[in-house]
Amino acid sequence: MQTRRAFLMFASAAAVAVPLTPAFAATTFVGVIKRIEVAPDGKSANVILKMNKGGKDITIFIKDELTLNKFKIHKIQEGDEIRCRYDVEDGKNLSKSFLRTAGC
Repeated sequence: MQTRRAFLMFASAAAVAVPLTPAFAATTFVGVIKRIEVAPDGKSANVILKMNKGGKDITIFIKDELTLNKFKIHKIQEGDEIRCRYDVEDGKNLSKSFLRTAGC
Protein backbone atom coordinates (compact mmCIF):
# COMPACT_ATOMS: atom_id res chain seq x y z
CA MET A 1 0.00 0.00 0.00
CA GLN A 2 2.82 2.41 0.80
CA THR A 3 4.55 1.75 -2.53
CA ARG A 4 1.34 2.58 -4.37
CA ARG A 5 0.93 5.80 -2.38
CA ALA A 6 4.56 6.73 -3.04
CA PHE A 7 4.10 6.05 -6.75
CA LEU A 8 0.95 8.19 -6.92
CA MET A 9 2.71 11.04 -5.11
CA PHE A 10 5.65 10.81 -7.51
CA ALA A 11 3.39 10.65 -10.59
CA SER A 12 1.33 13.66 -9.52
CA ALA A 13 4.49 15.66 -8.72
CA ALA A 14 5.94 14.78 -12.14
CA ALA A 15 2.73 15.85 -13.88
CA VAL A 16 2.89 19.24 -12.18
CA ALA A 17 6.60 19.70 -12.91
CA VAL A 18 6.40 18.97 -16.65
CA PRO A 19 4.40 21.47 -18.73
CA LEU A 20 2.08 20.05 -21.37
CA THR A 21 3.16 22.49 -24.09
CA PRO A 22 6.85 22.65 -24.97
CA ALA A 23 8.64 25.97 -24.68
CA PHE A 24 10.13 25.45 -28.14
CA ALA A 25 6.84 24.91 -30.00
CA ALA A 26 7.03 25.48 -33.73
CA THR A 27 5.30 28.45 -35.33
CA THR A 28 2.74 27.65 -38.05
CA PHE A 29 1.31 29.99 -40.67
CA VAL A 30 -0.10 30.08 -44.21
CA GLY A 31 1.43 32.31 -46.86
CA VAL A 32 2.17 32.76 -50.57
CA ILE A 33 5.65 32.18 -52.01
CA LYS A 34 7.18 35.41 -53.32
CA ARG A 35 10.65 34.08 -54.16
CA ILE A 36 12.63 30.82 -54.01
CA GLU A 37 16.41 31.10 -53.78
CA VAL A 38 18.09 27.69 -54.07
CA ALA A 39 21.76 27.52 -53.04
CA PRO A 40 24.28 26.82 -55.86
CA ASP A 41 25.05 23.38 -54.40
CA GLY A 42 21.30 22.56 -54.28
CA LYS A 43 21.45 21.41 -50.63
CA SER A 44 19.46 24.30 -49.13
CA ALA A 45 17.13 27.12 -50.07
CA ASN A 46 15.73 30.37 -48.72
CA VAL A 47 12.07 30.98 -49.46
CA ILE A 48 10.42 34.34 -48.97
CA LEU A 49 6.75 34.03 -48.06
CA LYS A 50 4.09 36.69 -47.64
CA MET A 51 1.97 35.76 -44.63
CA ASN A 52 -1.80 35.71 -45.21
CA LYS A 53 -2.46 37.19 -41.76
CA GLY A 54 -0.70 40.50 -41.36
CA GLY A 55 0.83 40.55 -44.84
CA LYS A 56 4.45 40.70 -43.68
CA ASP A 57 7.27 38.87 -45.46
CA ILE A 58 9.19 36.09 -43.73
CA THR A 59 12.25 34.15 -44.91
CA ILE A 60 12.27 30.40 -44.26
CA PHE A 61 15.45 28.29 -44.52
CA ILE A 62 14.88 24.85 -46.06
CA LYS A 63 17.34 21.98 -46.05
CA ASP A 64 15.25 18.80 -46.32
CA GLU A 65 15.70 16.80 -49.53
CA LEU A 66 11.99 16.19 -50.18
CA THR A 67 11.09 19.89 -50.31
CA LEU A 68 14.22 20.77 -52.31
CA ASN A 69 13.26 18.10 -54.86
CA LYS A 70 9.77 19.64 -55.13
CA PHE A 71 11.41 22.97 -55.98
CA LYS A 72 13.59 21.25 -58.59
CA ILE A 73 10.66 19.59 -60.41
CA HIS A 74 8.49 22.72 -59.99
CA LYS A 75 5.88 20.96 -57.87
CA ILE A 76 6.21 23.91 -55.48
CA GLN A 77 6.81 27.26 -57.18
CA GLU A 78 6.39 30.99 -56.77
CA GLY A 79 2.75 32.01 -56.24
CA ASP A 80 1.76 28.78 -54.47
CA GLU A 81 -0.01 29.00 -51.12
CA ILE A 82 2.00 27.17 -48.44
CA ARG A 83 1.32 25.94 -44.93
CA CYS A 84 4.65 26.26 -43.13
CA ARG A 85 5.82 25.21 -39.68
CA TYR A 86 9.23 26.41 -38.49
CA ASP A 87 11.51 26.77 -35.49
CA VAL A 88 14.11 29.49 -34.95
CA GLU A 89 17.57 27.88 -34.80
CA ASP A 90 20.84 29.82 -34.94
CA GLY A 91 18.94 32.97 -35.90
CA LYS A 92 17.31 31.30 -38.94
CA ASN A 93 13.69 30.26 -39.44
CA LEU A 94 14.31 26.54 -40.09
CA SER A 95 11.45 24.75 -41.83
CA LYS A 96 9.95 21.73 -40.09
CA SER A 97 7.03 21.31 -42.51
CA PHE A 98 6.52 23.01 -45.89
CA LEU A 99 3.41 21.88 -47.82
CA ARG A 100 1.09 23.36 -50.40
CA THR A 101 -2.38 24.00 -49.00
CA ALA A 102 -3.88 22.49 -52.16
CA GLY A 103 -1.96 19.24 -51.54
CA CYS A 104 1.41 18.14 -52.80
